[in-house]
Amino acid sequence: MTRQSWFTRFAKGTAQLSGRPAAFALAAATIVVWLITGPIFDFNETWQLVINTGTTIVTFLMVFLVQNTQNRDTAAIHIKIDELIRVTKGHNALMDLEELDQEELDAFRVKYEKLAAAARKRMAQGSADTDSPEP
Repeated sequence: MTRQSWFTRFAKGTAQLSGRPAAFALAAATIVVWLITGPIFDFNETWQLVINTGTTIVTFLMVFLVQNTQNRDTAAIHIKIDELIRVTKGHNALMDLEELDQEELDAFRVKYEKLAAAARKRMAQGSADTDSPEP
Protein backbone atom coordinates (compact mmCIF):
# COMPACT_ATOMS: atom_id res chain seq x y z
CA MET A 1 0.00 0.00 0.00
CA THR A 2 1.40 3.36 -0.96
CA ARG A 3 1.66 6.19 1.49
CA GLN A 4 -1.17 8.73 1.29
CA SER A 5 -0.44 12.31 0.30
CA TRP A 6 -0.55 15.02 2.95
CA PHE A 7 -3.74 16.39 1.43
CA THR A 8 -5.47 13.02 1.49
CA ARG A 9 -4.54 12.53 5.15
CA PHE A 10 -5.60 16.11 5.97
CA ALA A 11 -8.92 15.82 4.08
CA LYS A 12 -9.75 12.47 5.65
CA GLY A 13 -8.89 13.66 9.16
CA THR A 14 -10.76 16.93 8.77
CA ALA A 15 -13.85 15.19 7.38
CA GLN A 16 -13.83 12.75 10.29
CA LEU A 17 -13.36 15.50 12.88
CA SER A 18 -15.95 17.83 11.37
CA GLY A 19 -18.60 15.13 11.53
CA ARG A 20 -18.31 14.68 15.29
CA PRO A 21 -20.63 16.16 17.92
CA ALA A 22 -17.75 18.20 19.36
CA ALA A 23 -17.33 20.01 16.03
CA PHE A 24 -21.00 20.90 16.02
CA ALA A 25 -20.76 22.07 19.62
CA LEU A 26 -17.78 24.26 18.72
CA ALA A 27 -19.68 25.80 15.79
CA ALA A 28 -22.75 26.40 17.96
CA ALA A 29 -20.60 27.91 20.73
CA THR A 30 -19.01 30.24 18.17
CA ILE A 31 -22.45 31.46 17.13
CA VAL A 32 -23.49 31.95 20.77
CA VAL A 33 -20.35 33.98 21.51
CA TRP A 34 -20.96 36.04 18.38
CA LEU A 35 -24.57 36.68 19.44
CA ILE A 36 -23.52 37.66 22.96
CA THR A 37 -21.02 40.17 21.59
CA GLY A 38 -23.70 41.78 19.42
CA PRO A 39 -24.79 44.36 22.00
CA ILE A 40 -21.16 45.15 22.85
CA PHE A 41 -20.53 46.15 19.23
CA ASP A 42 -24.01 47.68 18.75
CA PHE A 43 -24.78 45.04 16.15
CA ASN A 44 -22.73 47.06 13.67
CA GLU A 45 -21.65 46.05 10.17
CA THR A 46 -18.19 44.91 11.28
CA TRP A 47 -19.79 42.59 13.86
CA GLN A 48 -21.96 41.08 11.12
CA LEU A 49 -19.06 40.91 8.68
CA VAL A 50 -17.01 38.83 11.13
CA ILE A 51 -19.52 35.95 11.22
CA ASN A 52 -20.34 36.21 7.53
CA THR A 53 -16.69 36.10 6.50
CA GLY A 54 -15.81 33.34 8.94
CA THR A 55 -18.66 31.06 7.93
CA THR A 56 -18.04 31.69 4.23
CA ILE A 57 -14.37 30.78 4.50
CA VAL A 58 -15.03 27.64 6.54
CA THR A 59 -17.82 26.52 4.18
CA PHE A 60 -15.72 27.19 1.07
CA LEU A 61 -12.78 25.14 2.35
CA MET A 62 -14.93 22.34 3.77
CA VAL A 63 -16.60 21.79 0.40
CA PHE A 64 -13.27 20.79 -1.12
CA LEU A 65 -12.20 18.62 1.81
CA VAL A 66 -15.49 16.76 2.01
CA GLN A 67 -15.65 16.35 -1.78
CA ASN A 68 -12.16 14.85 -1.80
CA THR A 69 -13.15 12.37 0.87
CA GLN A 70 -16.42 11.57 -0.91
CA ASN A 71 -14.63 10.99 -4.23
CA ARG A 72 -12.22 8.50 -2.66
CA ASP A 73 -15.01 6.70 -0.80
CA THR A 74 -17.10 6.48 -3.96
CA ALA A 75 -14.17 5.13 -5.98
CA ALA A 76 -13.49 2.48 -3.32
CA ILE A 77 -17.16 1.43 -3.28
CA HIS A 78 -17.16 1.14 -7.08
CA ILE A 79 -14.10 -1.08 -6.98
CA LYS A 80 -15.62 -3.30 -4.29
CA ILE A 81 -18.89 -3.65 -6.18
CA ASP A 82 -17.00 -4.38 -9.41
CA GLU A 83 -15.13 -7.17 -7.60
CA LEU A 84 -18.38 -8.62 -6.27
CA ILE A 85 -19.83 -8.61 -9.78
CA ARG A 86 -16.66 -10.25 -11.12
CA VAL A 87 -16.41 -13.04 -8.54
CA THR A 88 -20.10 -13.92 -8.65
CA LYS A 89 -19.88 -14.37 -12.41
CA GLY A 90 -22.33 -11.51 -12.79
CA HIS A 91 -22.88 -9.25 -15.73
CA ASN A 92 -19.41 -7.82 -16.26
CA ALA A 93 -20.81 -5.09 -18.51
CA LEU A 94 -22.14 -3.47 -15.32
CA MET A 95 -18.68 -3.06 -13.81
CA ASP A 96 -17.99 0.45 -15.10
CA LEU A 97 -21.43 2.03 -15.34
CA GLU A 98 -20.13 5.28 -13.89
CA GLU A 99 -18.11 5.76 -17.09
CA LEU A 100 -21.10 5.56 -19.44
CA ASP A 101 -23.01 8.40 -21.06
CA GLN A 102 -26.45 9.26 -19.74
CA GLU A 103 -28.17 7.58 -22.70
CA GLU A 104 -26.33 4.32 -22.04
CA LEU A 105 -27.20 4.50 -18.33
CA ASP A 106 -30.84 5.11 -19.23
CA ALA A 107 -30.83 1.99 -21.43
CA PHE A 108 -29.53 -0.11 -18.53
CA ARG A 109 -32.10 1.46 -16.20
CA VAL A 110 -34.95 0.59 -18.60
CA LYS A 111 -33.69 -2.99 -18.84
CA TYR A 112 -33.60 -3.38 -15.06
CA GLU A 113 -36.95 -1.68 -14.58
CA LYS A 114 -38.45 -4.28 -16.93
CA LEU A 115 -36.74 -7.08 -14.99
CA ALA A 116 -38.08 -5.66 -11.71
CA ALA A 117 -41.62 -5.35 -13.09
CA ALA A 118 -41.51 -8.95 -14.32
CA ALA A 119 -40.22 -10.12 -10.93
CA ARG A 120 -43.02 -8.28 -9.10
CA LYS A 121 -45.55 -9.86 -11.45
CA ARG A 122 -44.13 -13.33 -10.74
CA MET A 123 -44.16 -12.61 -6.99
CA ALA A 124 -47.84 -11.58 -7.21
CA GLN A 125 -48.49 -15.00 -8.75
CA GLY A 126 -46.76 -16.70 -5.82
CA SER A 127 -43.24 -17.23 -7.20
CA ALA A 128 -40.13 -16.41 -5.20
CA ASP A 129 -37.92 -13.49 -6.22
CA THR A 130 -34.67 -15.43 -6.27
CA ASP A 131 -34.01 -16.15 -9.91
CA SER A 132 -31.10 -14.90 -11.95
CA PRO A 133 -32.18 -14.31 -15.54
CA GLU A 134 -29.85 -15.11 -18.37
CA PRO A 135 -28.11 -12.10 -19.98
